[in-house]
Amino acid sequence: MTDLSKNIQTLREKKAVVEMGGGEAAIEKQIAMGKLTARDRILSLLDKNSFHEYDLFVKHDGRDFGMEKKDLPGDGVVTGTGTIFGAPVCIYAQDFTVAGGSLGLQHARKITKIMDHALKMKCPIIGINDSGGARIQEGVGALAGYGEIFYRNTIASGVIPQLSLILGPCAGGAVYSPALTDFVFVVENISKMFITGPNVIKTVLGEDISMEDLGGARVHAEITGNAHFYAMSEQECFEQVKRLVSFIPWNNQERAKAVEPKEPSAMLNIEQVVPADPKQPYDVRDVIKCIVDDSDFLEIQELWAANIVIGFGRMGGETVGFVANQPMYLAGVLDCDSADKAARFIRFCDSFNIPIITLEDMPGYLPGVDQEHAGVIRHGAKVLYAYSEATVPKITVILRKAYGGGYIAMNSRHLGADFMFAWPSAEIAVMGPEGAANIIFRKEIMEAEDQHAMRQAKVKEYIEKFANPFVAASKGFIDSVIEPKETRSLLLHALKLSVQKEEYRPAKKHGLPPF
Repeated sequence: MTDLSKNIQTLREKKAVVEMGGGEAAIEKQIAMGKLTARDRILSLLDKNSFHEYDLFVKHDGRDFGMEKKDLPGDGVVTGTGTIFGAPVCIYAQDFTVAGGSLGLQHARKITKIMDHALKMKCPIIGINDSGGARIQEGVGALAGYGEIFYRNTIASGVIPQLSLILGPCAGGAVYSPALTDFVFVVENISKMFITGPNVIKTVLGEDISMEDLGGARVHAEITGNAHFYAMSEQECFEQVKRLVSFIPWNNQERAKAVEPKEPSAMLNIEQVVPADPKQPYDVRDVIKCIVDDSDFLEIQELWAANIVIGFGRMGGETVGFVANQPMYLAGVLDCDSADKAARFIRFCDSFNIPIITLEDMPGYLPGVDQEHAGVIRHGAKVLYAYSEATVPKITVILRKAYGGGYIAMNSRHLGADFMFAWPSAEIAVMGPEGAANIIFRKEIMEAEDQHAMRQAKVKEYIEKFANPFVAASKGFIDSVIEPKETRSLLLHALKLSVQKEEYRPAKKHGLPPF
């Protein structure tokens, strides 16, 4: 055997040892929990034979509490590059079989190195989180590692897409990295996210709660809004990631990749989706499916703040972001959570050159002491800020109700909408006809012999004078009152017309959104 052959054999043996991670017993335990290993996760997500691993032989530098005697293969994290649909991505996956995926300084620097690589190469960074947290034996070095990751999450924000998959525990300071990224994916019975675990809560507050009830996948998908996609298995999660990246651009200097345009399903009739009765609910996602190519719509944060719908579709083969009030839930009002949900999505679309289409049907902001005390003023202002700040093409279609502050907030002409369309069923007014009539015509109603008949007559009078699209159209606030069946063609025309849109903004370091 030649010297080169011996060296190659030595390399292969060393690689085989490191690639076994924590060893067969640890791997079997991982699999028994319904979890794939770190490398298997990466290989399942990326295109076949596209993964190239870096920093395979990095070692930890812990020297206290017996750490100098421990060998942690790869220091508990796998990093590298590969492709999804042929396009390059950078990726890392924490290896729970090695010291519980705990984060030490070298572990963190493997992650920050691949994050820096992603930023330089202008491609997405995907992080697979599965870690017991900071490596206590390394003390402040582990904390420094977290800080260096958070810093890079922030610098990369709005430059390259950042995706976080929570495929195991993600506790303490570790949770802040996913929170700083663009999209978070969770899996039922596998994902766990919390700042302080059940044992700490029990000790400090005397409250008993399980890990699942405290920070499980459904909790973050439905209650906290920390997760954007919810899956029942790791494989479903990987398919969600692939579908998402097919809609978004690889960096902020590009547009999303165009595909062959397709007509919406012929089975859908947009004129039959929205009821004539303004009090009758309907699913606004059916309207979106009547508009988008192939009736294909990728909803984001489907289970949280359901009174607003956000997500991606395509129009004429190009990616478009949708923001739509959902009359099926709380009549489509805006509240604290739905405002946060919409505003963050609007800012993502604006950062990555994705036009925004708004479908409006809302009676205003949700009233009540709880909402006022929760800060609905501050939260609601986030939507105003996001729409006003955005410079991508912005198009609004008013389907039915557009009342009060809600009319302004949902990408009105006054916030810089490029195109404003309204269906004949649109009601644009300071408030709903019933409430307005009770205030404006209070005296006439009170003095009438038949107060009910008088109230109905005054409501009708108010609708004829104000609660229709033609008053707003007469003032130029609405560009065109359109038939529902014209919606797709007009949106396609508006998008085509605004491809080269440029909008002036004063020079400044940054604005101060109402966080």
